[in-house]
Amino acid sequence: MKTNLMYGFLVGALCLAPLFAPAEEPSDRVTAAGQVFKDLSIASSGLPINVLNKADCVIILPSVKKASFIVGAQYGKGVMVCRSGANFNGPWGAPIMMQSSGGSFGLQAGGQATDFVILVMNDDGARSVMKGRAKLGAETSIAAGPVGRDAEASTTATMQAQMLSYSRAQGVFAGVSLSGTSLGPSDDDNEKLYGKKISAQEIFAGDVKAPPSAASLLSQLRRISPKNLAKGK
Repeated sequence: MKTNLMYGFLVGALCLAPLFAPAEEPSDRVTAAGQVFKDLSIASSGLPINVLNKADCVIILPSVKKASFIVGAQYGKGVMVCRSGANFNGPWGAPIMMQSSGGSFGLQAGGQATDFVILVMNDDGARSVMKGRAKLGAETSIAAGPVGRDAEASTTATMQAQMLSYSRAQGVFAGVSLSGTSLGPSDDDNEKLYGKKISAQEIFAGDVKAPPSAASLLSQLRRISPKNLAKGK
């Protein structure tokens, strides 16, 4: 009986999840991602520039919604921007539209919108996400990132992780573990953004130009972190 009841709640939560998915067009989410990055790059307690300078890619999921009805479910869409080139050591390239999903059991109340930022720290982590729905903490290692403009990845866990993750809710920015979250490209949104069917790998390879909505985000990335200091020349 309890199993059937829990199953019913789970089905109900999954049916309601689309109601909490972002309704904006892909270009709007690219613009929103640019604003999130701007806010966190200038805050003294925000994104660590020293760590960003060693990252291959940045993933920004603005306003991820969390619904709760016994079973908590979260679903979000956003953008991944990677440094170009086979070794991720070139200029920042065109954005790849992403989607995330995850769930947690337990009594929860209310819902909130949270911005998530993930720094992808090595090639394997970047390629794993581009290929499809990677489960963070399983296919790729992830840890809560250090906070503050001058912060460094100082612990063994953060230095060895393929990804470092952060959240911002109600103005508070902090490192957070996103282990268990599934993350991968949104083929439908990439088609809408670029006007044709195109894979994440093709976008990364430079087969399309960045859309106008990405101008702010890309200009900030190129200004603040023009080179991948982990790769040298």
